[in-house]
Amino acid sequence: MVMPSQMPLSADAGSEISPAMPPSRVVAAPSVPTAELTATPKRRSFTAKYKLRILNETDRAADTGGVSAILRREGLYSSALTDWRRQRAAGTLGALQPRPRGPEKVPVNSLQAELSKAHREVSALRRRLDQAEAIIAIQKKVAALLDEMEQTPERSGKS
Repeated sequence: MVMPSQMPLSADAGSEISPAMPPSRVVAAPSVPTAELTATPKRRSFTAKYKLRILNETDRAADTGGVSAILRREGLYSSALTDWRRQRAAGTLGALQPRPRGPEKVPVNSLQAELSKAHREVSALRRRLDQAEAIIAIQKKVAALLDEMEQTPERSGKS
């Protein structure tokens, strides 16, 4: 028996529609993947220029009631708009920049860096001093032994 999908099509078969074979409803996949479906999710970040543009646009549309349309178009929440307005009111353009995630980095204190460098130098010098003192102590012992060896043959009188 030949499967219907493997049956050869004849010229007159195209005019007849077989009730046993439903029409194919397969939709081809888009050639370019959409931005919504990425392999690895990524947090969106917005530039200060973009934020200011959206704020200005929503301020102009506030009288006409088009703020929600702008938010839908841009895929934003009203809470983000509220946060951006607060940051703009604070007067800091830098506050509109996206903040890096994770713990805040402690500002570097130049005096602390100099102090840690001085501590490293002091510990290195102390190691060298301990080595030098050990060498001097050994040299004193060697000198004392040599003096003893020189005096010992003279006392015995026999060589």
